[in-house]
Amino acid sequence: MKKILFLALLLCSISFCYAQDKPVIIGYVGGYKGLITVNVSPNKLSIINYAFVDVRNNRAWLHREATDTVNFRRLNELKKINPALRVVISIGGWTWSGKFSDAVLTDTARRAFAASAVDIVGKYDLDGVDIDWEYPGRPGLEGNIYRPDDKQNYTLMFRDIRHYLDSLAKLTGKKYLVSTAAGGFKNYLDNTEMGKASQYLDYINLMTYDFNEEAKIAGHHTNLYGSKLYQSKNNADDAVNAFIAAGVPASKLVIGVAFYGKVYNLSKSARSGIGDTILTRDRGRGYTMIRDSFINQNGYVHYRDRKAKASYLYNASKKQFITYDDEWSVKKKCQYVLSKKMGGVMFWEYSSDPKEYLLDEANAVLR
Repeated sequence: MKKILFLALLLCSISFCYAQDKPVIIGYVGGYKGLITVNVSPNKLSIINYAFVDVRNNRAWLHREATDTVNFRRLNELKKINPALRVVISIGGWTWSGKFSDAVLTDTARRAFAASAVDIVGKYDLDGVDIDWEYPGRPGLEGNIYRPDDKQNYTLMFRDIRHYLDSLAKLTGKKYLVSTAAGGFKNYLDNTEMGKASQYLDYINLMTYDFNEEAKIAGHHTNLYGSKLYQSKNNADDAVNAFIAAGVPASKLVIGVAFYGKVYNLSKSARSGIGDTILTRDRGRGYTMIRDSFINQNGYVHYRDRKAKASYLYNASKKQFITYDDEWSVKKKCQYVLSKKMGGVMFWEYSSDPKEYLLDEANAVLR
């Protein structure tokens, strides 16, 4: 029996090491609304980031414990199909980031927070901790607490999480991951010590999407490069280069892919869509819906910005613009990852592309 157990552990270890020879594909899977309903393909992923675990009373907290625990069990069962798969808890997110600043403000609070996160990992036999703090030292959702101290405490938080995970590893013999979702814009670096923090991190997941949130004109929300069609402020290449310049190894950087699009209603004077004035914003669309129901259908014409490596739709009669990632732009991002010797790609969020059009493209390039 001991020999069988040893061989099983050895095979899992070999599988994990082999998976790391290639860039990782990290998928955020949402459980924040309840039970996960999307069918997850374990052989197409390296890591599942379970979104989200909340923060309460300066501790990591299962906001929906009844469904979270079921989701953990179901995701862990996927390892029977792919033993190299890792399931990691992601703490925070846009809505639940408001209590990080208090939770890591003092040594005592920070260690207790780190220990509580690792307790969840150990209790449910998971594989690590991802922090999605939006944002240290600057506003995120209105009402979130933030302070200048966040800059150093952000680094110390990862130090303490790594410490407690290493202690757990001595008991279980497992390798545990520590990662973070980081703002995909250069001035995010002003409020963090990403060079220092990276020593404790396996992966830094760059949120290279939502770039056009505050803009008054229609533009790309997840472009790889800047555009010549309008004056663009952010792009993934600038973010990657800024993080590398800040001391983050390229091998730990993971570029973000959007599995959803943004919809903008434009002014009546709009001509080409891109660069025209935004009047209102509509609910976003997942890529499966965009591909199956919008691209070159019902007046929505598909365009490619070849400089930015970004696709978009424009409906001239409705004056509506949709910005999104598609197979072409995902291929370009994956090729970029290979050329820069980066850690891999990640995406938000699995249920937005249930037919896995974009996930299949990432696998075709990176696997």
